[in-house]
Amino acid sequence: MKNPNPYIHRDISWLSFNYRVLQEAKDKNVPLFEKLKFLAIYSSNLGEFYRVRVSNHKNLINAGKKTLKKVEFEPRKIVAQILKIVTKQQLEFSKIFEEDIVPSLKREGISLLRIKELNDAQSKFIDNYFYDNLIPDIQPILLKGNMVKPFLQNGALYLGVYMRSNDEKDKGKYYAIVKIPSFTKKRFIELPSKKNVSIIMLDDLVRKIIPNIFPGFKIVDSYSIKLTRDAELYIGDEYQGDLVEKIKKSLKKRDKGPTSRLVYDRTMPNHFLNYLQMVFDIQDMDLLPEGRYHNNFDFAKFPSFGKGHLKDIGIPPLSYSTLSNSTDYFGEIKKRDHLLYFPYHSYSSVIKFFEEAASDPHTTHIKIVQYRVAKNSKIMDAIIKAVKNGISVTAFIEIKARFDEAANLRWAEKLEAKGVKVIYSMPGLKVHSKLAMVRKIVDGVEEYYSYLSTGNFHEGTAKLYTDFGLFTYDKKINEEVRMVFSFLETKVRPSREFKQLAVGAFNLKEKIKELIQTEITNAKAGKKAYITLKMNSLQDNEMIDLLYTASKAGVRIKMIIRGICCLVPGVPKISENITAVSIVDKYLEHARVFIFGNNGNELVFLSSADWMVRNLHRRVETMFPVKDPVLKQFVTNIIRIQLNDNVKARVFGKKKENAYKKNDGQSIRSQYDIYYYIKSGLETV
Repeated sequence: MKNPNPYIHRDISWLSFNYRVLQEAKDKNVPLFEKLKFLAIYSSNLGEFYRVRVSNHKNLINAGKKTLKKVEFEPRKIVAQILKIVTKQQLEFSKIFEEDIVPSLKREGISLLRIKELNDAQSKFIDNYFYDNLIPDIQPILLKGNMVKPFLQNGALYLGVYMRSNDEKDKGKYYAIVKIPSFTKKRFIELPSKKNVSIIMLDDLVRKIIPNIFPGFKIVDSYSIKLTRDAELYIGDEYQGDLVEKIKKSLKKRDKGPTSRLVYDRTMPNHFLNYLQMVFDIQDMDLLPEGRYHNNFDFAKFPSFGKGHLKDIGIPPLSYSTLSNSTDYFGEIKKRDHLLYFPYHSYSSVIKFFEEAASDPHTTHIKIVQYRVAKNSKIMDAIIKAVKNGISVTAFIEIKARFDEAANLRWAEKLEAKGVKVIYSMPGLKVHSKLAMVRKIVDGVEEYYSYLSTGNFHEGTAKLYTDFGLFTYDKKINEEVRMVFSFLETKVRPSREFKQLAVGAFNLKEKIKELIQTEITNAKAGKKAYITLKMNSLQDNEMIDLLYTASKAGVRIKMIIRGICCLVPGVPKISENITAVSIVDKYLEHARVFIFGNNGNELVFLSSADWMVRNLHRRVETMFPVKDPVLKQFVTNIIRIQLNDNVKARVFGKKKENAYKKNDGQSIRSQYDIYYYIKSGLETV
């Protein structure tokens, strides 16, 4: 019997999330340079989406009917739906850029010029700039049908050039491609100007000099194109052979994989597009029309020209003085738990956790799980220092963290060379827990201190992602953190069950189901029952069905879901007791918080895990309780502020319309209100 419950396909829901990012670029209250930043984020997100998710669908299509029997959807239909949605979004992207961003820049004294708008001095400057800076990097290729099939570099920008011969007797059409060196050269070039600022994009600069590249031809027009490739590593059976070596070899092939999309200027004539399809073996489902420019993630590098008023007002991170200024750092943790919320709190307290441990003669061991690592990491420097001081250091490095594989491998090799015991990825599982532990021996007695977080040990993202981090001396929690590290080191499952923690690949999903079921039981008994959830993504159908069951039983469910939400709120007799919002703003909402009414004895959990199939089934994740009543109140107050957001909150509904939450009174922009809430004095939590 077919399940009657409503679901939104995860990729369609993701496109809805990315549209929320695009909405920020057209919000009249968002500063101009921040609008450019959101255009960049939208573009970067979409590129990764095509390289991962769309490529997966195309692989299923190419695999044939035998494989399709095992999937719940028709991938060809999903790809067609994705193309329809993205094409519409790209039209809106171009409209925002051409009709809002460019005129707004001009009003601020920044003119983004095209070739026809250049004066003589600027034209001469471009000619000189080309010969002085670009000529060795320009790669023109005259296409000759199937005779010449150049390899298009993944993500590189090219100009497709449509030409006619200067010989009047030759009536043929000629096509060429010219690589734009945007990976190695500045994308935005300042031009000489008597007043204000004039700039030209590298793409248009190259367009101007194309006639010099193809003498003997008349340039009819040129159109930008870009090809991106499947990002899957295809490492085969993870249980056989050396997994690290397989990943290293696969990384070398990633940028040579199958086509995930060919992005092209939508004004390109059909005869040219058809020709490119023939030359590069591009299928119709691989085509994605965009505007004049691609790789718009480069807008994140748009020069500021000293115009700071076009950016968001800075909110400097707050010092958590109880730890950051303490002369007895671990003594403070021993007294009580400490909970920080980044980036509102400074990340320096986390760095100090490792630096203090590395310098303390009582420290015997430091253990850490690394999923994504900053390029320049003070945390990594601290654990290397710890080894020099005779401390045993163990680092689990997840080298299957997508798009960070190479960086993590480099760090792993560096750490090993310095004497750190490095444990690499586990076959069949990703380790996504955010854990660290310090062991000390003081007066002959063992002491354990743990740090558990919803976010990575990454000093860069800690400035941009909202995440909770808990420092604890709690002996029961620390014992189970040790169990997790023991499993990672030995691959032997613990002999006893987790009770304090819920751990992916062990009891995480079962624990969450048990907590939801308790609320259902309480609701049916006439007791007050509620669930509040904050996460990045909700996709696991079993969990969605259980939330629907809870709603039918009368459990009040409030959700803050940043990205994918496959659940449909507000459906009569199914999810009428469920409301959901998404907050997209200055910071990326990354924390996972699960709150359960529990008949008046409220339970608060923080986690590294979203409710996606991969997190609940194929990853080692950690969910941990917030026990201290003051800290619990701190978390629930923050969630309450976010639920009341009426400036940046978008409402999920049956139509997935991404409507802004109605604002009938005082404006509440949660990310700023949370900052002032913490600044007002509760940093002592």
